[in-house]
Amino acid sequence: MSAVQEISDFSESQPVRWDIAVGCAVLGIALMLVVMSPWLVTERDQLMDLNDRLATPFAWPHVLGTDQLGRDVASRIVMGLRWSFATAVCSTLLAFAIGTVLGLVAARAGRASNFIRRLTALAQSFPVFVLAVSVVALVGNGFFAVSTVLGLATWPVFCRVVQAEAASLFTREYVLAAQMLQMSRARLYRKHILPGLVSSLSVLVPFHFADMLIAESALSFLGVGAPLGEATWGSMLQESRSYLWSAPWLMLFPAAAIVTLVIAANLLGDGLRRKLV
Repeated sequence: MSAVQEISDFSESQPVRWDIAVGCAVLGIALMLVVMSPWLVTERDQLMDLNDRLATPFAWPHVLGTDQLGRDVASRIVMGLRWSFATAVCSTLLAFAIGTVLGLVAARAGRASNFIRRLTALAQSFPVFVLAVSVVALVGNGFFAVSTVLGLATWPVFCRVVQAEAASLFTREYVLAAQMLQMSRARLYRKHILPGLVSSLSVLVPFHFADMLIAESALSFLGVGAPLGEATWGSMLQESRSYLWSAPWLMLFPAAAIVTLVIAANLLGDGLRRKLV
């Protein structure tokens, strides 16, 4: 390999490593805050103090200021992170599980394959957000309801990808050879099909996680996500609309938290896409 080629390869690989490193670092810090939130945020931090309402940020003990009821903004952002992060993870895992199983079934020819393909097309014909708002409004809000609805509404994304990738893998020579040697179906999937899906699914999961963060925040903003009184980033944005000019930090900090986490997830997904696909 020439020196020019080495430099070119190095320049192409550097942004990939940077994307993955930054994305993993931000998401890792977010996960650490979620795990440590019961110790970082006490009941005293969540109490209302009308004598200290709308305190400006960057002053002790309220480093991010207080809201219209005197509650600490930093504590509410950490509690909102726990809700949003957990909801996005659970809905992504549910969509991943359903979509992967149905996609593997749809990759093989047969009646089940045709049924799943039509079911996927039918599910994708409905706007995901409108469907989520309608269902949550009917069944009620809460962590389980929001996570389940978002997962059930977005599984076709994984099903389409898995179906296309698995169908391509079944035409590969080494898979055909394994079938001719009468390898068991379970071993065939474990040894050849599932490993071939790792790269595509590894790229799709961070992007889907970012979409679920935005969807959960939008539902909470509309008041159909978290229960009333629960600290979420979407509800904080909704409550801050009346104080946009008098106390802009009430909207700025939760909005910055959403943007940071979404950008980190997209950086991770984009870095994995360049490296693996």
